[in-house]
Amino acid sequence: QPVVDRGSLELFIDVLIAHGLQARQARAHRRDVARGTGAALLTAQAADAPKAGAPPAEPTYLTAETAGPDFLLQGEYGGDKLGADVIALGKDTFRLVLHKGGLPGAGWDGSAKTEVEGKRSGEGVSFAGAIKAELKDGTLSGQTADGEGFVLKRVVRHSPTEGAQPPVGAVILFDGSNADAWNGGHLDERKLLAAGTTSKQAFQDFTLHLEFLLPFKPLGRGQGRANSGVYVQNRYEVQVLDVYNNKTYADGQAGGLYGMWPPLHNAMKKPGQWNTYDVIFEGPLFDAEGKVTRKASVTVLHNGVALHHKQEFNGPSGHQNTPKYFKYDGTGPIRLQDHGDPVRFRNIWIRPLGEYDQPEK
Repeated sequence: QPVVDRGSLELFIDVLIAHGLQARQARAHRRDVARGTGAALLTAQAADAPKAGAPPAEPTYLTAETAGPDFLLQGEYGGDKLGADVIALGKDTFRLVLHKGGLPGAGWDGSAKTEVEGKRSGEGVSFAGAIKAELKDGTLSGQTADGEGFVLKRVVRHSPTEGAQPPVGAVILFDGSNADAWNGGHLDERKLLAAGTTSKQAFQDFTLHLEFLLPFKPLGRGQGRANSGVYVQNRYEVQVLDVYNNKTYADGQAGGLYGMWPPLHNAMKKPGQWNTYDVIFEGPLFDAEGKVTRKASVTVLHNGVALHHKQEFNGPSGHQNTPKYFKYDGTGPIRLQDHGDPVRFRNIWIRPLGEYDQPEK
């Protein structure tokens, strides 16, 4: 039976309630966390199916095989001095977003984006409005609002840190072989780690690498589109959310320090493509009376793009409130939040930060 820190669990309950869960549900979550020891096998296809007795929910898909044809059409398209995102919105509807100069991070000049709605047309999509375009067989062609013709081809860009190997001295938290490093860890049939688990080991100051896969939820909007979070020391949340052209409130975006600071950029990959977080974290320090002498701070890179640099937390994360710091030993586990969506993780490792004058072991 794992040893579970009661203070951390009570904080877990507070966060769950702050996120809208009722007290009874929160207590159930605490009980599940306290009891969780095994690594059960989850089935992605089963997760796609509606739960018996549950109210109708937005369709959520974990695999390309179950997601349908709209899934294969969405994504990035690039060409000469122009880039485009195609977003699947469900029920055969789509949105086209054009970027002058090229795709974000690959030529976009930062000017206002042009958006137009579209509908499925046979095996492709037709867009009509200020822009007229057709998408078929991996090619997006049409005319801009200025009457200039374009032909864009499908582009798949990967995070520069995807598949990053752990350095010397790193603690391997998950490599796909088992969930032994996690309380209540669950693997699906693809050997991916499901959200809703907490590391058994606690950490203070460290670098963290993890990769996450968001489900395809075309009818989801705002916070209802593939929601999760990485809780550093089980207290400080770095938000996980599908914000691939999905609008929500500022600090609730992917990479936001939830309830406090929005990310500097939106670096999200489309649903079904792997994202990476690379985090450098320093925990808080307290004096003998419990006063904070150093706030917790974090640097976050999302798919290689800096979202925060040594940004301080005002306290533990909360929803529409910021709980105050309270004295603890400055360490805590990593929690992968279950917010009701089947988010998956892989390649998780953490390396404690040492002192400059200490020899490496």
